Amino acid sequence: MKGVTVAVVGAGGRVGATFAYALMISGLASRIILVDVEQARTEGEAMDLSHGLPFVRPAEVRAGNYEDCADADIILVTAGAASRPGQTRLDLVARNIAIYREIIPAITRRNEKGILLIVSNPVDILTHAAWELSGWPVARVLGSGTVLDSARFRTLLGVHCHLDSRNVHAYVLGEHGDSEVPIWSRAQVGGLNLLEQCPTCGPAGCSPEVRETISRQTSTAAYEIIQRKGATFYAVGLAARAIVESILRDQDSVLTVSTLAVGDDRFPPVFFSVPAVVNRSGVSRLLPLATNEEERAALARSATILHDLARDVGLIEPPRVPWKASLASTPAA
Repeated sequence: MKGVTVAVVGAGGRVGATFAYALMISGLASRIILVDVEQARTEGEAMDLSHGLPFVRPAEVRAGNYEDCADADIILVTAGAASRPGQTRLDLVARNIAIYREIIPAITRRNEKGILLIVSNPVDILTHAAWELSGWPVARVLGSGTVLDSARFRTLLGVHCHLDSRNVHAYVLGEHGDSEVPIWSRAQVGGLNLLEQCPTCGPAGCSPEVRETISRQTSTAAYEIIQRKGATFYAVGLAARAIVESILRDQDSVLTVSTLAVGDDRFPPVFFSVPAVVNRSGVSRLLPLATNEEERAALARSATILHDLARDVGLIEPPRVPWKASLASTPAA
């Protein structure tokens, strides 16, 4: 059976290296190729990881280059300028799009059938840019989106409810950033809707004050971590591994990845996070946005922010077509 190859572009950085570590432990890939402009550091990361191979399932871990992306099943991109304290994800956009104009064509000249998974920030705009620069079908270009934000939301709800966060079902949609939208109307634990019944708050559900506090802690978590330790990388590395697992194992997992969200007249077609079914084809379909009016209005604001930014940096506007029809679509010439 053909082995699974995952290439990590930006592997010399902390997010890329952490993801490679999580991937190696998982046993999902038989070959892990580390690519970065910092060649010596990347070789060091590959050496360090490979010395742990006797403790995990057999695999090949080595430093490589864009030529080694040719046979990769998934190319995960973490390359880009990092966030600095006090800087928003959207502040990074111009610099990182310039980096992507070099990286993405270098990958897609050599690989025509893989899946691009974008993790660099601002992830929604860079996923849009990767789709445009690659010319690949939209189903095979996705971003990590709010998979991590949703995990943060679930963690905080678990703490509040004194429950295992794995038993909390809740999503954050929209931008991976300041305009993200925690979907309280569908947040559940053990079948209980938290707006109607909460194990901690009682029959009236979580109060507006509780919701405001948890929503704020969810959206500012990255800034708090960056202020304290300079960067976030453990949880995002695990989030990316979960997305890769859903793809490679053809799991049909529902994940809030960043993809082309079209077909809703309340907001323009943009790349941002919606509930999506992820499997071996990439994003196979979207699920309906089950939200209340307040949340729909917030999602429209989030989409408008991203749409205006994409326009300002010169990205093409995706077509407004039914999402199923757009699965095989490539960017307009």
